[in-house]
Amino acid sequence: MANHAIVGAGAYVDFYKAKRYPGVLSWILSTDHKRIGILYLASMLSFFLVGMSIGFLMRLELIAPGKQLVDPQTYNAFFTLHGVIMIFLFIVPGLSASFGNFFLPIHIGAPDVAFPRLNLLSWWLFIAGGTLAVLSMFTGSGPPDTGWTFYAPYSIRTGTNVILAAFAAFVLGFSSILTGINFLTTVHRMRAPGMGWFRMPLFVWSLYATAWMQVLATPVIGINLLLIISERLFGIGVFDPAKGGDPILYQHLFWIYSHPAVYIMILPGMGAISEIMPVFSRRTIFGYKFIAYSSITIAALGSLVWGHHMFTSGQSYVASTIFSLLTMLVAIPSAVKVFNWIATMYKGSIHIEAPLLFAMSFIFLFSVGGLTGMMIGTLSFDVHVHDTYFIVGHFHYTMFGGMGMAFFAALHYWFPKMFGRMYNKAVAKMAWLMIFVGFNTLYFPMFILGWLGMPRRYYDYLPQYQGGHVVSTIGSWILIAGILIMLSNLIRSLRTGEKADGNPWGGTTLEWTVPSPPPLENFEKIPHVDRDPYDFEGVSAR
Repeated sequence: MANHAIVGAGAYVDFYKAKRYPGVLSWILSTDHKRIGILYLASMLSFFLVGMSIGFLMRLELIAPGKQLVDPQTYNAFFTLHGVIMIFLFIVPGLSASFGNFFLPIHIGAPDVAFPRLNLLSWWLFIAGGTLAVLSMFTGSGPPDTGWTFYAPYSIRTGTNVILAAFAAFVLGFSSILTGINFLTTVHRMRAPGMGWFRMPLFVWSLYATAWMQVLATPVIGINLLLIISERLFGIGVFDPAKGGDPILYQHLFWIYSHPAVYIMILPGMGAISEIMPVFSRRTIFGYKFIAYSSITIAALGSLVWGHHMFTSGQSYVASTIFSLLTMLVAIPSAVKVFNWIATMYKGSIHIEAPLLFAMSFIFLFSVGGLTGMMIGTLSFDVHVHDTYFIVGHFHYTMFGGMGMAFFAALHYWFPKMFGRMYNKAVAKMAWLMIFVGFNTLYFPMFILGWLGMPRRYYDYLPQYQGGHVVSTIGSWILIAGILIMLSNLIRSLRTGEKADGNPWGGTTLEWTVPSPPPLENFEKIPHVDRDPYDFEGVSAR
């Protein structure tokens, strides 16, 4: 235990953590997992607002045929940066880097993560990657215009600043890998006495499954991005068909990572929902072991289904059939979770609060995304709607309706614990309603547009599609207004909110046994866990 001193009954103090730096340095040089979690949270929300602003401009451009605000090249740049920011800087790190960093050690009764300084390095790499992504818009030969997927051979031949954007994503991949290594080691080596595998909160199970995918899948995309950079710098011809390369190989390597990344994005959100449902239903979680095992199953099967992104790319019919079958199979463990969440609420004492409203929105919107995912996982249907707005609608229902709503649910659930303040509950519920209505008004018309043949990624379109785009753009205004109200409510509460007690929601997991916000080393002494994590009767008896 280098650089640690033993204090109390088995707790440890990191000397680097205990140093006192002035001002902002006390944050950006801290190895306290809670401060790092808050740094991730503030950073991701800042990037999210930038990505949201770009998406807002894209929707304004699409409100009518023809040029409204920007030219086609600028629109393509907006499209690329919106995707890179939202995927690599918000959705992929998401709940894992922010709430995972803050609560994983507390959930398992540990004073910190296994490697505190490595944890700080992962945040610095995240900031470095995000800065490079934004700089790619304003340096070199123009902002990248490839889309967030960097598909070859266009990413090799375009004259825009692809190298810096690809390197930014590469750096962000290192941040993700370091976080995964840290979480795996922490779960294996730092659980409190008495906390066996099936006494861990389900949020920890989801972070554990996610960490394995971060460690095993992220290097693939890193190699892929380095090959793109090498193609542009040295012309090595791995993906360029003019030099004997294979652009389909790029798609395989990209989606071998990027489909597991879908579950890197969504699994921690599912874990947060599994924490919220029993608390606001006042019932123990239904089917604890099924939910825990389903997280591992999703991680395993999710790594085998990448080929359904390539049904129209020229792969063999046999391969497409197998990937279609695997896509259907991966829906089973996701359905298990949805069933168990709803069963948890059955005959429960339901308390309607903002975290539960966002959690129920997650279940509904993610179910829509999952069902449409089953549709496009079917060969015959996908051939007709591939590269249309149907895919855009499905993607946003799954990613933003899934991870985004889970993120907002977790933010409202753990906000009192993280900051020691309560937010205005009425404003939070109003913001939820606007977000839910705006989301569906924005994205549901995309299914209809795609079914009618509207291609995705297009700067312009035929007049017959204008009605759907108008409705969708109006939905974006409602959604953005709801998000801004939600964030302003939370920010205002940091200073003026009512002080929160240690357990404002009546939760049963370990974070609700410590003060709000938690002290430096989390616990006065390492707890001994002698009960299940969702034992409401045991908590009442105490």
